[in-house]
Amino acid sequence: MRNDKENLIVKLSLEFALDIIAYSEILEEHKKFVIARQILKSGTSIGANIREAQNAESKVDFIHKMKIAAKEADETEYWLTLCEMSKNYPFNKNIKEKLQAIIKVIAKIIVTSKSK
Repeated sequence: MRNDKENLIVKLSLEFALDIIAYSEILEEHKKFVIARQILKSGTSIGANIREAQNAESKVDFIHKMKIAAKEADETEYWLTLCEMSKNYPFNKNIKEKLQAIIKVIAKIIVTSKSK
């Protein structure tokens, strides 16, 4: 059953998803539709998987869903790195820094959950 007290990773991933939506709109304004769509899908999926993990049926299920969130975060980091390294793409360093913080929190949650 879901615990409704404030949860740091849920909050961070929701805020990140909102940032990703805004960033993908900027990419679309620059006619970078393919990358915008990829970033939008993977970047918002992080939080969706984290939210789903909050209703996990078991510890194994929780860890599995958090690992999926970690994979989506890695994919998002890849797309953001492409934007950063491409000369013709707008880039927002702040978004990548937020993502790196989220990746660290997810990793810590997974390690901690496995050790319990």
